[in-house]
Amino acid sequence: MPAYSHIYVRDAQRSMNLATTLSIRNTSPDRPLVLSTIDYYDSSGEYVRAYLDTPRTLKPLASTYVVVDTDDIRGGVGANFIVRWHAKQPVAPPVVETLMITGANTQGISFRSAARVLREERIPADTSRHRSDADL
Repeated sequence: MPAYSHIYVRDAQRSMNLATTLSIRNTSPDRPLVLSTIDYYDSSGEYVRAYLDTPRTLKPLASTYVVVDTDDIRGGVGANFIVRWHAKQPVAPPVVETLMITGANTQGISFRSAARVLREERIPADTSRHRSDADL
């Protein structure tokens, strides 16, 4: 999941810090899903921190979020979240987005980025342990 802790303005010498909100929405109207990992990485691909200590169940149509404060620029201009989730039964994938925003004086900047599936594992429906897992 792409994220940006700051962006450059005019040239590589001037930047604006951004507050980043990671939003995760269960799109299933009748089935829960379980978030197992929300990890944050910097522009070099180095691990910065975990935002989830234990698995968290998202009820049908529920959502959750993570906020990276404006002053936390450890992620850099190429930060990433890795979000892992699974479900006991087949479900539509969650909507996962980041929203970056900042404001200074009369100028405001905001934009969003959508998740990309990096890996998906599906266990065939004819097994007794049916579930799907995905990394975003």
